[in-house]
Amino acid sequence: MESTSTTPSVEDIKKRESSSRDVNSPADAPFGGRLLVDESAVFEQNAWDHATWGEEQEQNARNEIARQSLNPVPQELVETYHAEAAENWNKFYAKNENKFFKDRHWLRIEFPELFHMIEAEAGEKNVMEIGCGAGNTMFPLLIESKNPSLFVYACDFSSTAVEVVKNNPEYDPKRGKAFVWDLGGDDIPPEVEPESMDVLVLIFVLSALHPDRWEHAMNNLYKLLKPGGLIVFRDYGRYDMAQLRFKKNRLLSDNFYVRGDGTRVYFFESEEIVKLFGSRFTIEQNAVDRRLIVNRLRKVKMYRVWLQGKFRKPLVGQAPGSPSETTVRTDESGVEVTDIPVDTSLSLDTPSDSPLLS
Repeated sequence: MESTSTTPSVEDIKKRESSSRDVNSPADAPFGGRLLVDESAVFEQNAWDHATWGEEQEQNARNEIARQSLNPVPQELVETYHAEAAENWNKFYAKNENKFFKDRHWLRIEFPELFHMIEAEAGEKNVMEIGCGAGNTMFPLLIESKNPSLFVYACDFSSTAVEVVKNNPEYDPKRGKAFVWDLGGDDIPPEVEPESMDVLVLIFVLSALHPDRWEHAMNNLYKLLKPGGLIVFRDYGRYDMAQLRFKKNRLLSDNFYVRGDGTRVYFFESEEIVKLFGSRFTIEQNAVDRRLIVNRLRKVKMYRVWLQGKFRKPLVGQAPGSPSETTVRTDESGVEVTDIPVDTSLSLDTPSDSPLLS
């Protein structure tokens, strides 16, 4: 599922290197390519990486959350929004059709493992885009693929989204399959064999689930992945601008909101991601991307916060948290190495562009 925003898009802001920072990185560790050093230059470009927050800004964010808590969604409407979650996503995609397709240029930068799957000699590979929306990961992979043995599955909570994918001229049942499935459901989809996926793509999806279904989601992800398989993850972070902009009667429960179109969204902290994935998977990346987006014409600053992660299913006989033999890391020169220990407490390097505002 995708964000429902149509406000200023960072998809147009091209980047050449990751803008994410590992949560355990020193504050002065270099990363990203667009660092704001001189505050007077803030309106000279559209986006700045690693936007640091001061105590005053943190307090202002906490004040906004406290304000929202004074006027939550009326109790008699809460269960209605939960019960109508799928139908509200259907309405969203029926209204927007395939206009919400975005070419995620940042995928190659942040998740190069995905593009190892499309190389000519990669061999038989299965990738599954969960919460596929309009197929924003599926189609770039299939279009670029030189691997005749790559198969891409795409699934979504919304039956309308799945129809959008199937109606795309690039959709080929010989190379991919789209179907309806709820990640928070009781079991994996019948269309997919257990432990058959090499990579699961989870981009702005977990936030759409009710927190009560997170454990079901974790169980399903584990069942889908091959031993040594990888989850690539990106989602909304706590105090993102989209969270702070919510008005009254939008708060369903702590950090869980309903948008004006009835779709739901949760805003995570890194510690929550560690607790969710860490008991089953090796955490190879747990990153935060703090971005300052600038409207130069209106002289407006917008602070975005996204979380990114990479989680590896342990090989048979390994415990979660043990570095996997299949882990691919890069040294400072960008050369792949396989013998660097993985920080399994809280690692972090992040991606860049995402769906936008609510």
